[in-house]
Amino acid sequence: MIKKTTHIDDTKKLLGELPTVEAKIPEYLFIATDNARCPKSELFIKEGDHVNCCQLIGMRRAAFFDQPIHATCSGTFEGFEEHYHRSGKMVKFIKIHNDFKETMDPMVHERSDEEIAKLTKDDMTEILKNCASVGLGGSSFPTYIKFQTKEPIKYILINGIECEPYITADHRLMLERSDDLLEGIKYLQQAFKCHDARICVKKKYKDLREIYGELLKRNPDSGITLSVVGNFYPQGWEVAMIKSATGIEVASGTLPSKYGVINFNVSTVVGIYEAIKFNKPVTERDLTITGDGIMHPSNFRVRVGTPVKSLIENCGGYKDPEVPKVFILGGPMMGASLPSDDCIITKTVTSVIILNHEIFKSNPCIRCGSCVYSCPTGLEPVAIMNAMNALPLDKAKIKALNPLKCIECGLCTYSCTSKINVTDFVRRAKIIAKLP
Repeated sequence: MIKKTTHIDDTKKLLGELPTVEAKIPEYLFIATDNARCPKSELFIKEGDHVNCCQLIGMRRAAFFDQPIHATCSGTFEGFEEHYHRSGKMVKFIKIHNDFKETMDPMVHERSDEEIAKLTKDDMTEILKNCASVGLGGSSFPTYIKFQTKEPIKYILINGIECEPYITADHRLMLERSDDLLEGIKYLQQAFKCHDARICVKKKYKDLREIYGELLKRNPDSGITLSVVGNFYPQGWEVAMIKSATGIEVASGTLPSKYGVINFNVSTVVGIYEAIKFNKPVTERDLTITGDGIMHPSNFRVRVGTPVKSLIENCGGYKDPEVPKVFILGGPMMGASLPSDDCIITKTVTSVIILNHEIFKSNPCIRCGSCVYSCPTGLEPVAIMNAMNALPLDKAKIKALNPLKCIECGLCTYSCTSKINVTDFVRRAKIIAKLP
């Protein structure tokens, strides 16, 4: 019997028990000149210049905002190289020869608790803008823009759900950096004048429930509570999380702030803490590197700009090196598949998944409806696929099927009994739907 798919294979129990280790910082680090949100950039340094760690070295330009570019080590700017980006595209990267002196830029300085207590939301917005804080759960949306909302905030939700398979970096961060996370949440409460902050975790994560339950007991008046949500996928989608944690149903195309809700990923909150406390941009992040294609899956704290090849060496190299590999940056459901390991860790890379390549043969659609039952946004993926296969393309028909509602969770492909990559058809339909 065909039914709705809400659970995917849990592949991370053992990996979630492995502590995060500091990955070796390589000789060369690479910083993307542009990204999916900022297609243009301006550089403030020239070849041969020495740079400090955290130094402002350029600015990415977008239609409605700019995004500072910071060096993630001290060393020498040696030009540009092209590598694969987490978007799946080959882009230009700034190449910095690491001098391993870790000379910090003067912009980095510690603020006292008394100084922080006097900061207004506008002050924090400016700090986060200058530190280029973005959504580290993978969205890369500038944090300072979220801070600019004029809506009164009733609930602050902290997303610690991490519902994709394989990924355990946020889980480990919550276990290992609980003090920084809680301090970051307090800064959010101060900024938004909101006493109700809820840390959202899945029911099955007993260790997180026990640890944060105990920590929050020690601060009963903090306004921070634990919200235990369901184990289904995609529970981490903000609309599903908000409904589970508050009961509020956010309409498609509407910002959560309109309902008095604002949400942040746990890694983003730790980044906010470091920006407010130390005026420090994100120069490193926690990530998972795993899969059946490498020797030793691990949780790493990685310097932003590290080549994936360096991390593979940290994991003992490839398992079955003669077998072709599949490289995925991000989760297996929503990440980008890359043609090689020639890719770079950026701020928003949550994981690197390396799998031994298997050939899956697609069969004709049998109209079982599994993709329709499973779609969390109520779309008809099979109808969108059929519209994309019909030539010539009927733009009006494709737009009428609302593909822009798709969150690219991958459940339509995962649940397909014919092993068709339905998600890819919907992704392409979204491009057509945006055309005038």
